[in-house]
Amino acid sequence: MSHSPSSGLAAVSTALLAMSRHLQVRDVLKTIVASARELLDAEYAALGVPDDHGGFAQFVVDGVSDAQWKAIGPLPRQHGILAAMLHDARTERLADVREDPRFEGWPEAHPDMSDFLGLPIKDGDDTIGALFLANKRCPAPTGGCGFTEDDEELLSILAQHAAIALTNARLYERSRELTIAEERSRLAHELHDAVSQKLFSLRLTAQAAAALVDRDPGRAKGELQQVAALAAEAADELRAAVVELRPAALDEDGLVHTLRTQIQVLDRAHSATVTFDARGIKALPASQEEALLRVAQEALHNALRHSGADRVDVVLSRRPQGVLLSVSDNGKGFEPSAVRRAGRHLGLVSMRDRAGGVGGRLRVRSAPGEGTTIDMEVPCG
Repeated sequence: MSHSPSSGLAAVSTALLAMSRHLQVRDVLKTIVASARELLDAEYAALGVPDDHGGFAQFVVDGVSDAQWKAIGPLPRQHGILAAMLHDARTERLADVREDPRFEGWPEAHPDMSDFLGLPIKDGDDTIGALFLANKRCPAPTGGCGFTEDDEELLSILAQHAAIALTNARLYERSRELTIAEERSRLAHELHDAVSQKLFSLRLTAQAAAALVDRDPGRAKGELQQVAALAAEAADELRAAVVELRPAALDEDGLVHTLRTQIQVLDRAHSATVTFDARGIKALPASQEEALLRVAQEALHNALRHSGADRVDVVLSRRPQGVLLSVSDNGKGFEPSAVRRAGRHLGLVSMRDRAGGVGGRLRVRSAPGEGTTIDMEVPCG
């Protein structure tokens, strides 16, 4: 496939427009890779964002099936050709990557690759990623195939704009995180001011009741009634604050995207593998989405902090009568009835309350040594 100037320009324009539509980093990375592969008519494309420890913080591929990707195994390290692009910040165009002295092989399940084109993605002097393609799909007189100088020029243009798109997406995510943090800080101050006043009054009234209980039981009874009223007011203040703390991301992005983003963060932050799968889920009433999100967060917290699991799977699926959230781990498990008797609920009471509050139900399946599954089902609206 050869690119005329007009067709190449149109293809680049299409790719840039696609990149500009996304604000989430992961979406931008996927769009860059898919655009590069289509633009240069390559069989495979990948983009790696380096971390500070010789590996990759993110690694996105196109042209490789999910089954192949799982079979390949852990993310690559920064070595060989990948390291050259990241550390030397230069383009690599090779007729056969396997014959390059820096080639160090690949896992058994890795697809076979020959011709190769890779280059760094730079933000000023900083290399923020490496974009590479393999196996150009075109006939050649020698019977092989290869990337050309025109391909290299097109990919270089794409990489420059990819750096802008990726930087903008990162800035957007950081800005939103700061906005959420600032809003939560404001609410925390308001909550502290409102509830602390109620609790201070509650304490003084309780002390007064204690002082009166022996010499004036009638007045003591009145003070205790005031204690009950103040406690109810404090509880109302707390409930109002919790309602106001509905995640901003949930309003903007919906349940599926919010859960996926949070689980990606947890997967990176914890040694356990955390996965998410959503099947045929459309928008739900706001109250149901918030309840499902809160139960998922509580179940994930329990699994990652208490279960000792090395894998946690979250699935959101459509059911004939509603939507089912399932959070499963392969941890040490527990005996639910024993936990209830001991008064250690692991947030189960809160989760059941949230499910019941939106007309749903919660089921806990666990046994010592057999992991735990938390299911929450809500009815269709």
